[in-house]
Parts: sequence; structure tokens; C-alpha cells
Amino acid sequence: MEDIEDMFAGGAGGAPPGFRLPLNAVGVNPKRNTSKRSISKQKDEVTDPNRDSLAPPSMKIPGTQTIYIKTFGCSHNQSDSEYMAGQLTAFGYGLTEVPEEADLWLINTCTVKSPSQSAMSTLITRGRSGKKPLVIAGCVPQGSRDLKELEGVSVVGVQQIDRVVEIVEETLKGHEVRLLNRKTLPALDLPKVRKNNFIEILPINVGCLGACTYCKTKHARGHLGSYTVESLVERVRTVISEGVKEIWLSSEDTGAYGRDIGVNLPILLNAIVKELPSDQSTMLRIGMTNPPFILEHLKEIAAVLRHPCVYTFLHVPVQSGSDAVLTAMNREYTSGEFRTVVDTLTELVPGMQIATDIICGFPGETDEDFSQTVGLIKDYKFAQVHISQFYPRPGTPAAKMKKVQSKIVKQRSRELTCVFEAFAPYTGMEGKEERIWITEIATDGVHLVGHTKGYIQVLVSGPESMLGTSAIARITSVGRWSVFGEVIETLASTNVVTQVREETKPACTSDVSTCETCACSAESCCGEGKSGEACNVSGDITRQDHKTGEKSMTKEEEKQEVVSHWGLVDKALVCGVFVSSLTILVLIISIASRVLLRQ
Repeated sequence: MEDIEDMFAGGAGGAPPGFRLPLNAVGVNPKRNTSKRSISKQKDEVTDPNRDSLAPPSMKIPGTQTIYIKTFGCSHNQSDSEYMAGQLTAFGYGLTEVPEEADLWLINTCTVKSPSQSAMSTLITRGRSGKKPLVIAGCVPQGSRDLKELEGVSVVGVQQIDRVVEIVEETLKGHEVRLLNRKTLPALDLPKVRKNNFIEILPINVGCLGACTYCKTKHARGHLGSYTVESLVERVRTVISEGVKEIWLSSEDTGAYGRDIGVNLPILLNAIVKELPSDQSTMLRIGMTNPPFILEHLKEIAAVLRHPCVYTFLHVPVQSGSDAVLTAMNREYTSGEFRTVVDTLTELVPGMQIATDIICGFPGETDEDFSQTVGLIKDYKFAQVHISQFYPRPGTPAAKMKKVQSKIVKQRSRELTCVFEAFAPYTGMEGKEERIWITEIATDGVHLVGHTKGYIQVLVSGPESMLGTSAIARITSVGRWSVFGEVIETLASTNVVTQVREETKPACTSDVSTCETCACSAESCCGEGKSGEACNVSGDITRQDHKTGEKSMTKEEEKQEVVSHWGLVDKALVCGVFVSSLTILVLIISIASRVLLRQ
């Protein structure tokens, strides 16, 4: 496909991570009539500021303007927007959520479905009408360079996000900038402004190894390009130190990670979980993975999903329950292999939750094909199924296939939606106590959003100060999409001991005094006949009363708490006072003895 360029410049070695071309590498072209030129053949360039189609240059001091960022699409796109926002704010630009207040609009686009691209077009039209300078980023300009809507606006490719400041600067001057040629993977340590301070979206690779006949994203994101294990682990360490409580691994296909650099997903996952605090204050969520690339690693992935710091949740798109349709889609697996993935993970991982995707009305889909899809969904009663109608994307093989009638597609979509919405996946959870991790405010503006280890959404009432904390909640009622609960107690984490340290502790001595340095838990030491008070040693989690907010401590703990504040300087001062007092006492005795001898 001519739109797909090599991931790395100059062959396999490529440029180093974060490599940036100097600004003078972007040519400035003289004024010319470009209405008939083919944008798809352009190289990176800046066009003359006198073009009538562009917004007037900004008269403000560079770096002081305000930017409005709108993001469409997946979590990977959201991460790209956060990186671009970080670089812009680091340079001095302000951010606003009110489009009318902004001096420039930055629109990060999605090309997966027609509706999202249509929403982009509407927003571009609105920006033009308001005379707003526009920068279009994301998969649409990268995968469809000759799109009419992109004429007269600046565009930035998915792997040029580290140059967003330059693009914004030039656009505000009235230039049209186009940076689409891929050079290297953007660095992971770029400045970042998270939409949610407690959630880090961590891209582990870009592109994929598949060639699905309906997919336009491959045109934009290209072939698989993975970050190294070391760079990802270092990023994990950094975001944990910054107070992040959830890490989402994101990519176009998580399961394909590392196959281009000689590693695989289990190697990465095991390296990451070693960095997660053992008090479970920071949780890991594994991103979407297609069936083909995890079939050979199911047991290893199941072991990671059982880890206390990893959500027992996975998004595995099946797209159809018919092998004939899957073959037409070029999905490279069968419905039976998808069932193997689900059955194995469900068997090996307690509380496993799996989400999936379905495309209704793919070209050539018969009534029998669709009935097989309905049967698959009924068999597993998935709590989450993303159902969409087939949308032909320009430039894809599926766009040339004979389409199913529109009314049939809509009918199948409605039928499957009715089947899915009839499920009651959370029935029976009432009265149960679950540990939840609270990271968001609900859309109703009243509740806080927490998730169980199975990533089931729990809505609770509480102050915003509970964001970023973990708590024990009792489930009070269940709905179709989430459950409601009340917080019984919050869990204050120490966040200081990592799993890797825990694994390297010496064997249990059954001595409470050494519980913090051996590989046992306090409870196992208590099993050797120790008293309950003696067993109340420092652990990973301190329980905190939800009503009073006070931590419960025994007398022994209070003594330890006081002693723990005596540092080296404190002890030296005490010794100094003792020595001084002793010296004074000796002097007094010496003087008294001399006086007595004279008498």
C-alpha cells in the first residue's frame, strides 16, 4: 500500500528515539496556486502565509496563545494528545476546553469508522467559519493525505507529535505546515499533560502485523514498531513516582508486541509487574489484543492476569462468529481459536472479564453467518460487547466487496444489541465486599468511579479527595452497565515496597520481629501462636476508618511510630547532651573536692 512508509528512517537502525529534524529541514515554498495539486505527493513543507484559505496570522507573542485540543478515537490517540499538550504547555502555550476562547484548534483524528471522520469534518468546517487556525493530527491525515477537508490546514503525522510546537508556531504565523513522513518512534519521556492525573496511557508499540481487509488504521499507523522493554519499564517507574494509580498499556495490537525486536508480550508484562508497588496502589490494565498473537502465550498471560496488581480484564475482539466471515476479513484465526482464548483465560484466571467487538453486516455475511455470531455471544454472555455496523473505508479491500443491504445491516445490529442488552452479568454481586480503585468522577457529576480487580465499574459516593485511592466497597445494587456501592473503609497505601523486593526476601522465620524482612505475611507469622497485638506489624496497607478518617494503631505501633522518628541526627544530639551533662557533673565534683581539701 503506497500510503504505508517504513517505520524507521535509513533502514533497520533508524534514528534514535526522539530524533527531531531541524526546522530548516521543512521547506518554505513561494506563493502559488495549489488548488489542483496532489497533496498525497507532498513532502514535509510549510506553505506561504499569504494564502487566502488560511486564518490570519496571530498578533500575540509566540508561545503565549491558547490552544483547544479535541481528540477522537482510541486510548492511543488520547495518549498522543496528552503528549502534544505537554509539549505545548512546556513551551508556554495555554490550554482551554472552550473552543471559542482558543487562538488555535488542534484536532486529533480517528480513521476507524466513518462517523468519527465525519465528526472531524464538521469540526474543521466550524473552525474555518470561526477563522481559527487549524492543526489536524492523528490517523486521518496520515492515512488519507489527499482528503479534500485537509486542504489549507496544517497536518501532523502520528509519529511527528514531538514536533507539535514547531507546527503550532508556524500555523499561528499563517503558514500551512505538513509533517507526515515517519522518522522514528516518539520518545516516551516527552512532557505530558494527562487528561486524568491518575491514569497513564502507555503506548507499547505502534502499528500491527495484520492486514485486515476492512481496516484503515494500518494505512496510518503502519507496520509493527515496538518500544524496548527497558524504555517501557523506565517509563513505568517514572509515572509511579508521579502518583499514577492506573497504567493502561495501549497499542493497535498489544499481543503483537515485541515480535519486531525479538521479545514478546509476556516478557514485557513480567518486567513491568516487578515495578508495581506490592500494596496494589498502582494497577496495570493490559490493552486490546487480537487472538492470533496470544494463543501461544495464554498460560503466561494468565499468570500475569492473576497478579494482585493487574486487572483481570482483557479486550479481545472477535468481530464475527463465522469462520467464513473471518476469512473474508483476513483476521488470521477461527472462531474456535477465539473460544480457546476465552475458555483458557476464564479457567486459569479467577474472576476473569473479557470484552469483545462485533462488526455486523460485513460484505458477504449471510443469515447463517450472523446466526453463528449471535450464538457465540449467547454462549459467553460477555459483560461488554462493542457492536458496530460495517463501514467501508476508502482504500481498503473490503470497500470494493459486494455490500450487504443497509436495512439488513441495521436490522442485524439491532437484533444483536437486543440479545446483548438482555444479559445481566452483575446479578449476584449485591452484598459482596470488593476492593476497588477510584480514579474518575462519573459523568453524572455526583458519583466517583472505581473498578474492581475484574475492572467492573463501581459507582460510589464520596469526596473528590478519594480520587487516586483504593477502598473496600459493599455492593448495594447492580445495573446493566455498572454496579453501585458504598465505601466501608479506605485503604491508605505505603507505596514503598515493590514486588521484586518481596520476591527476594529470605524465607519466613516465623518471628514477628522479622516479618518485614522475610517472605511471609504477618498473618502467617501469627499462625505460630503469636498474639494478635504482636502481629500488628507494619505492612503494605493501613486500614483507615471511613467515617472518622483516623488510622487505628496499637500501643506497640505507637511506640514504634515514635521511635521511627529518631534519626541519626537526633541520636547524635542526645549523645552530645549526655556527654555534656556527664562532663559538667565531673567538674562539679572536682571543684567540690578541692574546696574541701583547702578547708
